[in-house]
Amino acid sequence: MDAFIKKLNTFNDIDYVHGLIEHKWRQQVVMFYDLDKHIIEVGENITIVIKRFAKNGLSAEEIAVRIEVPFHYIKSCLQ
Repeated sequence: MDAFIKKLNTFNDIDYVHGLIEHKWRQQVVMFYDLDKHIIEVGENITIVIKRFAKNGLSAEEIAVRIEVPFHYIKSCLQ
């Protein structure tokens, strides 16, 4: 996500809905308009968010509650 934001910042004419924010479940996202004024949202891969939580000591159960996704999905991402 950092590399994408760095590349995006090289353009001077981006019309942002909002710059980089972090959702309550810690996923980073940015939203901007395309040339036809459609909104484009680019978000950090949720598997990266899950692995970051795990690295910081949260169990798969805790991660599932924190980001509100099924436990089996968390387990599949951590394998």
